[in-house]
Amino acid sequence: MNVYQIAEIASWLFLFYGIIISTGYSFAAIFSFLEIRDYKRKHNFQAEFTLLQSSKLPSISVLAPAYNEEANVVENVRSLLTLNYPSYEIVIINDGSKDETLQQLINTFDLVKKDFKYYQFIPTQEVKAIYKSRNKAYKNLKVIDKVNGGKADALNTGINLCDHEITCCIDVDCILESDALMKLVKPFLNNSKKVIASGGIIRVANSCIIEDGRIIEVKLPDTFLARAQIIEYFRAFLMGRMAWSRLDGLLLISGAFGMFDKETVIKVGGYNPETVGEDMELLVRMRRKMREENIDYNVGFVPDPLCWTEVPQKWRVLHRQRNRWTRGTAETLWIHRGMLFNPKYKVLGMLSTPYWFFFEWLAPIIEFLGILYVVYLFIFSNINSSVYLVFFGVVYSFAILFSITALFFEEFSFQQYKKPKYIIRLIGTILFEPLIYHPFIMWASIKGNWDLYRGKKNWGTMNRTGLGNSKSK
Repeated sequence: MNVYQIAEIASWLFLFYGIIISTGYSFAAIFSFLEIRDYKRKHNFQAEFTLLQSSKLPSISVLAPAYNEEANVVENVRSLLTLNYPSYEIVIINDGSKDETLQQLINTFDLVKKDFKYYQFIPTQEVKAIYKSRNKAYKNLKVIDKVNGGKADALNTGINLCDHEITCCIDVDCILESDALMKLVKPFLNNSKKVIASGGIIRVANSCIIEDGRIIEVKLPDTFLARAQIIEYFRAFLMGRMAWSRLDGLLLISGAFGMFDKETVIKVGGYNPETVGEDMELLVRMRRKMREENIDYNVGFVPDPLCWTEVPQKWRVLHRQRNRWTRGTAETLWIHRGMLFNPKYKVLGMLSTPYWFFFEWLAPIIEFLGILYVVYLFIFSNINSSVYLVFFGVVYSFAILFSITALFFEEFSFQQYKKPKYIIRLIGTILFEPLIYHPFIMWASIKGNWDLYRGKKNWGTMNRTGLGNSKSK
C-alpha cells in the first residue's frame, strides 16, 4: 500500500466520522426540541404554586463545598437563604481554604462552634469544626470546617453530616433561582420508579446584575470569551443533555447543580476523590449499580434555567478548566470501560458510553489529527484548493447552523436574553466562535489528554472575579 492509497483511506475515514457526528447532532436537535416542547406543555406556574403549599415535599440538604472562595461565598449563601422551598438546610463545607472564606462566613452570619458527633458513612479527611449561627434567621445554615481533601472529599463530608435524604450538590460560585429546588425536586415526586438523581440547566452569570444573592437583571457579558461559553452552554444543555434525557441515556449531571438520592450515593461509596471528573463518575457509577441490581430507576432532567454560574473570563483559566474536564471524562470512561458496547446496560452500554468515547473524548484528538493531515496534504500533495474550501465551508456552515439552532431553542423556551441587541451580539459571537474559541477548546482537550498520560491529577487554580462585583450601582 503506497502513500496515496493511505491518504485516500484516511480521507474517507475522516469524512465518515464527520458524517456520523453531524448526524448525531441533528438527531440531538430533534430529540431536544421534542423534550422541551413536552416539558412546556406539562408544567406551569400554577402547578408550582400548588406544590409549594404541599406539606408532603421532601426535605433537602443543599451541599456547597468551598475552597478559597472568598470572592463569592457570602453572595452565594445569601442566594441560598432566599430559596423558595418549605424545608431545606444549607451545608457549606470549607475544604481547608487558605484565604478568608471561613472568616467571612463567621463574621457575616454570626457563626459559633457547635459540638458534634457523626457516623462516617463515607471515609473523608478530618472534620475540624462545625458552625451554626446564633441568629435565628440563619437557623438552616451549617458550616463545616475540614482538612483539605478536594471537592469530592468535601461533598462526601457534607453527605455524612447532612440531615436529609435528598442532597442537592452545588458549586459555591453559583446563584440559584428562587424556585430552583422546587423545580429540580419534581422528578422525585410521584414517580413509579426510584429516582436516583436530577439535573437542571446552567446559565452564565457574568455581567448580570446581582443583589442579595439574586439575579436582578440578565445582561450579556462584554467579553467574547464569556459570550462564546454562553453559546457552548446552550448547545450542551438545551441540545445535548435534553436529548440524552429523552433517550434515558444521560451520563452527566453538572457538578454546579445536581440533586441526588442520599441512600444511593452512600450505597455506591460517594464521590470518587481519585478523579477530577467526580460529578460524571458518580452518576455513571450510580446508574451502573442500579442496572447491575436490576432496579427500575430514573434520572430526571429539568430544562429550566435554574442555576447561574461564573464562567472563566481569562483564556488561561478556561484552559485549566477544559483540561480538567477532558481528564475527568477520560478517567470516567476508563473506570467504567466494562459498559462500552455491553448490552447488559442497555442504552447506557450500547449508545451513551460509545457516544462519549467516540464523539466526546476522541473528537478533539481526531480533529487535531485531521488538521495535521490537511497540513500534510498542502505540503506534500497537490490538494485541490477549491474542493478544500467547499468542504471547509460546509463544515463551518453546519457549525453555525447548529449554534443558531441552540440559540433558537433558548428563545423558544426561556428567553433569558430579551433585548434584540443581545441576540445580534450572540449571533456575531456564533460566527467567530468556530474560528477562535473552538480551536482553543480543542487544544485544551489535547493538552488534557497529554497531562492525563503524564499522570497529572490536580484541578488547577480557578481564579474568580466574584459575582458580587456585578451589583448595580
